[in-house]
Amino acid sequence: MLTTMLTGAVPLQIELGASPLQVVWFCLIALLWTGFFFLEGFDFGVAMLYPVLGRDPGRRRVMINTIGPTWDGNEVWLLTAGGGMFAAFPGWYSTLFSALYLPLFLVLVGLIARGVSFEYRAKMPDDRWRDAFDACASIGSLVVSLVLGIGFANFVRGLPVAPDPTAFGSPNLFTGGFWSLFNPFGLLGGALFVLLFCTHGAVFLALKTYGEVRERAMALLRTLGPVTVAVLAAFVVIACTVHGAGRNPYLGTAAGVVVWVAGLGSVLALAVAVLAQRVERNGWAFLLTGATIVALFVMIFTRIYGTLGFVPADMGDPLTMVTASSSPHTLRLMTIFAACVVPVVLAYQIWSYWVFHRRISGRELPEHETEPNEVATTVWA
Repeated sequence: MLTTMLTGAVPLQIELGASPLQVVWFCLIALLWTGFFFLEGFDFGVAMLYPVLGRDPGRRRVMINTIGPTWDGNEVWLLTAGGGMFAAFPGWYSTLFSALYLPLFLVLVGLIARGVSFEYRAKMPDDRWRDAFDACASIGSLVVSLVLGIGFANFVRGLPVAPDPTAFGSPNLFTGGFWSLFNPFGLLGGALFVLLFCTHGAVFLALKTYGEVRERAMALLRTLGPVTVAVLAAFVVIACTVHGAGRNPYLGTAAGVVVWVAGLGSVLALAVAVLAQRVERNGWAFLLTGATIVALFVMIFTRIYGTLGFVPADMGDPLTMVTASSSPHTLRLMTIFAACVVPVVLAYQIWSYWVFHRRISGRELPEHETEPNEVATTVWA
């Protein structure tokens, strides 16, 4: 049961009353989104860096082959996160589509463009054909990163929603307009995601390749790294002060401390990653950029715990983890299924990364792509 206390100087305090399974599934969805951005983040970054590091077709093929074996497996995390939201919190899922229908459509278009580019770029032995599909990968990755960054920044800020009394079941609908999403903090989040994924991708290239691609990636990081640290620090400070955990009625002082610690920890991890990259500690740098993403999303999901990133636009009942949740029986069945399937998926993905763990360069690739049916992502040596 939700109880509300509103007084002049007393902050809003609401008892969430969430069940253990509701808390578990919120945390699991947060973990799935974090895993998606950790793994797909460097995929996005590598593709966005094609025009910078891959102007030569040979270097670009090396970049493509670093992510070719795993890009589609990484997207499984996104599908699972979306499916988990739909099944565990259908109210959350439906309200998101009312608020972010066009942005989510742009994400879908970007993901389709990426997939088509990987599968079709080597279907014809023509440089213009390949360049066109490589451009699709870069643009698609940029669109997805930018839109998701704007979306998650608006979750931290809070999306205003209100029940629609004219619709069946009075579903919650977004009361703002499309352009209201492009507020300064939302744009800062979009810029952060683009820069952070490019940095993560450049570090991955330095770890996964040797030769000219690795040298160019490390040179780029000398400039890109400090800029990303500065943007991340600005995002964290604004998120923790202007849009801090103190505004969340379901969080206490300890959670506010978690938001600050996780946010500042992400900045520290990225700064150390940049320093580690300069002394050619590529493995440590990659782990630290990954830790940056993990800490950043700990901050974000701690901030939206309970509220799911929404704020009530009127004095009606707010949309929460409890009101947006599926039935207890559904959550129990989902938990049993996830316990059986998730370990298998994790084991397979770990095995695939182990198989393709070696560094590559242009020496391992054929000099010419002469067969129309040759797919670039089939050469992994």
